[in-house]
Amino acid sequence: MSDTVPSLEEVTAISDPGERGREAHLTTDRFVIFIGNIFSWLFPLLMFAIISQVILRKMGNNQAWLDDAQWWIYGIAMMAGFAYAITTNCHVRVDIFHAHYSREKQARTEIFGLGWLLFPFLILMFDVLMHYSYASLMALEGSNSPNGLHGLFLLKLALPVMFALAILATLTALRRYLSQLTKPNLHMMLIAALPGFIFLATRAAHYALWWYTRFTSPDIHPRKISKEPIMDNALWMGFAVIGILILVSFLLTRRRANQGA
Repeated sequence: MSDTVPSLEEVTAISDPGERGREAHLTTDRFVIFIGNIFSWLFPLLMFAIISQVILRKMGNNQAWLDDAQWWIYGIAMMAGFAYAITTNCHVRVDIFHAHYSREKQARTEIFGLGWLLFPFLILMFDVLMHYSYASLMALEGSNSPNGLHGLFLLKLALPVMFALAILATLTALRRYLSQLTKPNLHMMLIAALPGFIFLATRAAHYALWWYTRFTSPDIHPRKISKEPIMDNALWMGFAVIGILILVSFLLTRRRANQGA
């Protein structure tokens, strides 16, 4: 057994999830980890808020705003931690099969899980939360308690931002795993996360058609625009955009390969 004492850098690389496999990290990986490290300092603040509220409550001086603050801090910290866990692969998993897979099979498994299962969910939640947070902002939603934190709409506005961070973490991790199998060109990335990208393109087409109708037919009530016949084109437009992107990327990649041969 070696008596060599590990250096601080070596200990950090083993104990800090953000330092494991750093040599393979992309710039966006480091950005997500940087954000996660900053938001991790919210947990000591959360502990302080909980302890303070317990002491104040025992003294008969309950503070409703401290109860709200605990949920605010916990919600934001957990959402930032979600993206961090995706990047560092430190989330909880039932790892009875995956650990014994070959490196290539592990990469394929991660690509399917991230691209075909997680990514569509994140896009869906981002879309839903954009409307949810906007409605909260328009109502200037506050606490149910007179003494609570009344800027609840600020917390809800942060939700789509945190999901956008998770989307960034997912796409970056997907690219890393894809690079273990092949060159992660645009068409390979689109195929690796096809359901999510189709849904994203469909929603983008939906909003484009919505605003087109809004400006060209101002007499139509905004709530009725989604029922207009033109909105039925959003689905095939989404499929068409992704199909064209895959085809163009494939042809350009093949052309560059032929020129380099």
